[in-house]
Amino acid sequence: IYDFWEIMVTTFKLQNGDEIQSIGFGPGGMGYNPKMKKQRTGLSLLFIRVINKLYFRKESSRRYVNSVANAFKIGYKLLDFSASYGNMDLIGEAIRRSGVDRKDLFITTRVSNGAQLNHTVREEFLRNIKEMGIDYVDLLQFHWPVTELYLDTWREMERLKDEGYVRHLGVANCHQHHLEEIFKICKYKPEIGQFEIHPLFTQKTLIEYYKKNNILVEAYTPIARYDDRLVRLPLLKKLEKKYNKNFIQIILRWHIQNGCIPLVRSLTPSHQLSNFQIFDFELSGEDMKLIDGININSRLRYDPDNCDFSIL
Repeated sequence: IYDFWEIMVTTFKLQNGDEIQSIGFGPGGMGYNPKMKKQRTGLSLLFIRVINKLYFRKESSRRYVNSVANAFKIGYKLLDFSASYGNMDLIGEAIRRSGVDRKDLFITTRVSNGAQLNHTVREEFLRNIKEMGIDYVDLLQFHWPVTELYLDTWREMERLKDEGYVRHLGVANCHQHHLEEIFKICKYKPEIGQFEIHPLFTQKTLIEYYKKNNILVEAYTPIARYDDRLVRLPLLKKLEKKYNKNFIQIILRWHIQNGCIPLVRSLTPSHQLSNFQIFDFELSGEDMKLIDGININSRLRYDPDNCDFSIL
């Protein structure tokens, strides 16, 4: 099954002709939930912390590594990750456990806001690739355009590319005016840009600007976090029956046919495989327009022009 879906997957081309998968896997940070929500103090709190450290964290790490390794085995080659998430060592372990050759993967990491604020972009990057056990990344982005710092961050990223640590450079959460400022000072133009896109927030104008400047677009929050205003729509239920696909597969297909790379996050093997099974059908032009028409310009995440970068 896995080989079949790998053959079917489509790709997009970068500025230098390199190819990138048209769907990406973003596992996010590990996190763990001991299902103990009440606040406790004293010995009770100490006990919970010990249990977390000795069992829940260890068990969560094991499951996380296995899930990421499984995604690679299924056929996901584009890994979306960030220094902000931590757990770089677990990503490295997952790569090794998957048995997939490093050169066949397209590994992304992003500069954290903390590194930008502390002027430690280079130090953070070198520490991260060491923890992952790799010599280079395929794509380096910054996580957010931190005001008055992101241009200096871009210059540091360019130096890392010049030194051979990075194959491609990109941005995340950038409006048009952020890109315009980068264009004024850059040695290398961004090749990939990632921002929030989903049927409730289609971002058509911004996508067109990126495409006009030959920058591939990645869509995060591609399913709108399962927002009820989307998932309960009769239109999607009708399309599920028409194409014999679930609504997630239909929306992911909508992204790809719009020329965007959806970044999916699931640590459940069956969901990982389902999300990947979107290359054996195509939405009609009419249905694409119907999904486009869902848009209500509802941003679910932060606006890069109106947020506190110190807490992101």
